[in-house]
Amino acid sequence: MNELVTRALLPAGLRDALPPEADQEAEIVWRATQVFARFGYARVKPPMVEFEDSLLAGSQAGMSRHCFRLMDPDSQRMMALRADMTPQVARIAATRLKGEPRPLRLSYAGQVMRVKGDTLRPERQFGQVGAELIGSDAAAADAEIIAMSATALAEVGAANVSVDLAIPYLVPAIIGWSQVPPELAADLRAALDRKDAAAVVARGGKVGALLAGLIAASGPVPDAIAKLDALDLPPTARKEVARLKEAVGLLHAALPGLSLTVDAVERRGFEYQKGLSFTIFARGVRGELGRGGRYLAGEDLMEGAGETATGVTLFTDTVLRAIPFPETAARCFAPFATKPETLAALRAAGTRIVQGLAPVADAGTEARRLGCTHVLRDGKPVAL
Repeated sequence: MNELVTRALLPAGLRDALPPEADQEAEIVWRATQVFARFGYARVKPPMVEFEDSLLAGSQAGMSRHCFRLMDPDSQRMMALRADMTPQVARIAATRLKGEPRPLRLSYAGQVMRVKGDTLRPERQFGQVGAELIGSDAAAADAEIIAMSATALAEVGAANVSVDLAIPYLVPAIIGWSQVPPELAADLRAALDRKDAAAVVARGGKVGALLAGLIAASGPVPDAIAKLDALDLPPTARKEVARLKEAVGLLHAALPGLSLTVDAVERRGFEYQKGLSFTIFARGVRGELGRGGRYLAGEDLMEGAGETATGVTLFTDTVLRAIPFPETAARCFAPFATKPETLAALRAAGTRIVQGLAPVADAGTEARRLGCTHVLRDGKPVAL
């Protein structure tokens, strides 16, 4: 018994997905990718492992600490197990699909593996399903990605979804315009991360008051945008706010009931984002259902230029917590002697058939033992 228990143990952060969860996760992936397809996104399938210097190049170098590594016995080069699929899709766009017309719409789904979990996501292996829109700088692209994400979540059954919008470039734009010394900028950034308005004002003087105004300009979209409009922002920051307002207008037109909030100083998790970014939550659900935003795709493969892009990644482990637990699927027990053509017709009609592999004294008793909800009698499923 002790040996059996030991063999059943898995490393921390890893677990087996059992029925019906495994089936439910597969359904999430299928439904979400079908929504993406209806929006015109073509699916790609990158490998689980790539050469380290390719997978972790450019802006993705920050993912290095999350990646497991191994030596390729064939090439003798170091490889890394993917911790995120977005850079792989960016690589495909910049190389294999370089000649395709832009904007390029791609979707993907698969498992990722990370060295260590965190407080909100202790799992080290989890599923991602996402999409990237590459080659368009239009606010309509940002709105499309967010609206499509919300549509996909509604399709899989997630309720009470809200989208928290962020502008990671807003604070750096203000700090750069104000020519704040690097050491003071670091202190202000730390205080902003804590949402400590008093410390920001105390340390930053005039620019501190402006940055504190950004902290206050957070919350539901109408109030947040009104507060941002009231601030005396430099031109570069004002441009970012205008972009936010345009995208919000398009989102309201596409999905009038979608809950939108703004966090004007949030940056954690958006380190490589270059513009409007977002996180998706569901009321009462721990962790984020997804996140995304604007970035440069393939900058390490295109002589530092890259392509402007925006995208989203949905996390299937969190989405599972946001949807109703599935009802027990109907399963029908068919006695051993049932004709093959009867079984084939029932399965073709969508009935889940569990066929007996040997004659039994009582088909109803055997059906209950095997967890079936129905038993086949006279060629028709009968509820137990």
